[in-house]
Amino acid sequence: MRTKSLKKNKINVITLGCSKNVYDSEVLMGQLRANGKEVTHEATKDEGNIIVINTCGFIDNAKEESVNTILEYADKKEQGLVDKVFVTGCLSERYRPDLEKEIPNVDQFFGTTELPLLLKALGADYKHELIGERLTTTPKNYAYLKIAEGCDRPCSFCAIPLMRGKHKSTPIEHLVIEAEKLAKNGVKELILIAQDLTYYGLDLYKKRNLAELLEALVKVEGIEWIRLHYAFPTGFPMDVLELMKREPKICNYLDIPLQHISDSVLKSMRRGTTKEKTTKLIQDFRALVPEMTIRTTLIVGYPGETEEDFNTLKNWVEEMRFERLGCFTYSHEENTHAYLLEDDVPEEVKQDRAAQIMDIQAQISWELNQEKIGQTFKCVIDRKEGEHFIGRTEFDSPDVDNEVLIDASKFYLKTGDFVNLKIIEATEFDLYAEPIS
Repeated sequence: MRTKSLKKNKINVITLGCSKNVYDSEVLMGQLRANGKEVTHEATKDEGNIIVINTCGFIDNAKEESVNTILEYADKKEQGLVDKVFVTGCLSERYRPDLEKEIPNVDQFFGTTELPLLLKALGADYKHELIGERLTTTPKNYAYLKIAEGCDRPCSFCAIPLMRGKHKSTPIEHLVIEAEKLAKNGVKELILIAQDLTYYGLDLYKKRNLAELLEALVKVEGIEWIRLHYAFPTGFPMDVLELMKREPKICNYLDIPLQHISDSVLKSMRRGTTKEKTTKLIQDFRALVPEMTIRTTLIVGYPGETEEDFNTLKNWVEEMRFERLGCFTYSHEENTHAYLLEDDVPEEVKQDRAAQIMDIQAQISWELNQEKIGQTFKCVIDRKEGEHFIGRTEFDSPDVDNEVLIDASKFYLKTGDFVNLKIIEATEFDLYAEPIS
């Protein structure tokens, strides 16, 4: 029988899934640190004897990764390599009874809204006064700022409302306090996230209030860039674009997942829009802020998607020439509205359609990047990797967009600094640059 070690407990938090989960893990770690707990994030060596896994339950691949990670640590517990394993996040919220039955070696499962209970299980108290206190896990120059939780949209394919609940905005004054604390710690770029930015404020202020929030955040000293992620096309508050145009701190960038463009697919997806309305919205964006970079994501292989629907989407992608685009294959999620439909597009067809869209996008991206050669951009330096310093323009979000590579054998740059870089070469998804004095 293994004897219990007398060493101090160390909590290792493992984060899976999206930026919203990264944010939640940072809040959890901030609370643990304030309780005097020793906490680390995704440590591999000396990884801690208490494990907290923050899971994703969005689509099949993410669920599989989450389950495999839980099994890995449940096995380590069995071997005596760790003492306790706790599981939280979206997968746990959605499938807790099944997980408890299938993986009994986990000490406890928690849902997405049970932070106080999770802290209690870890021997800590939830401190309400800790507004904006987080242990950030991103590079020091940028951080995510979650402005709302949950979603009220009825999209047929999406399980997020099942896992995250109804839309709930965070008050402007709390977000400003959080931004000020981040800025004091050296953060220069805020990436605003929510399931739906465009809905911000409707519950608290009875109106779409994203522009007012941005007006407050641009006043925070030390913040140089504010980036908008995950807007919804229906009911987009156009006053945000006026602000983007006149306020240099707000990046000329918008992440707006459009999912599809065929009217029949959009109707079945319950997106509340049409091809005509969506096309006009993108044209309006570009007319109001011509220098804006638009990132979107699409889903192929949705139930009933015909060859004609797909060709409509393909032609539209060619026509719209999005600066940034990602494409996913449809995942048939139980308890969603679309689960009632037959998942009738074969997996190989889904994969082929996604590959076709990404081939078109790679060509568009290559052509747009060639136009940047010889131009100078203000860039932030995120990190050094191998022989290069890696930076980004205001038109690029971390982890998903283009990166700017600078030869580290010729130039020395400091991470977190903003520098002017001249583009000397470009591929589909990378730019090569030299600093200009």
